[in-house]
Amino acid sequence: MWSSGNDNLEDDFAWTELDPYSALIYGFGDLNCHQKYERSWIINDNQMPVCTRDVGIFFGLAVGGFWFSRKGYNRWTVKDTCLSLLPDRWLLNTYLKNRRTLVWLLCGLALCLPLIIDGFTQLLTSYESNNITRPLTGIGFGVGLGVLISATYSAKSKYFKSASQVSLPGGMKFQLVEEE
Repeated sequence: MWSSGNDNLEDDFAWTELDPYSALIYGFGDLNCHQKYERSWIINDNQMPVCTRDVGIFFGLAVGGFWFSRKGYNRWTVKDTCLSLLPDRWLLNTYLKNRRTLVWLLCGLALCLPLIIDGFTQLLTSYESNNITRPLTGIGFGVGLGVLISATYSAKSKYFKSASQVSLPGGMKFQLVEEE
């Protein structure tokens, strides 16, 4: 008998009954998700390998990566590369006042906040979100994570002879400050 321990059921289950492709997918789900029955979608009488929030996160990862592949570009640092997705006119004041880190963190927080609020509300109260809310709260987190991963791989200083070659909003340039 086998059971995930979350569904109050015991099922006859053996990995050898699955084709290798399905076994890989469900194995990935076993390692990465609680797989609670009531928090998962059932399609053709099969519980999906990950919960609905994870479906939203994975969808958001794909959207964030695709968005970055079309609009993002290398601006030397990871945070500036992430910010390259926003229109330069929105960022002009941010760069003039050197508030890049603050804006970057606020964007990340805004994308994570729905998931954080929903998750902690469920943890600390009797509230239970539904399988429509869960993927929606996961999408923002996934988009942010997808952008961050893409920017991490894209931010490469080796493509510039110096920091001053980086194109920043308003024609600004990175400059090293000489220490006195």
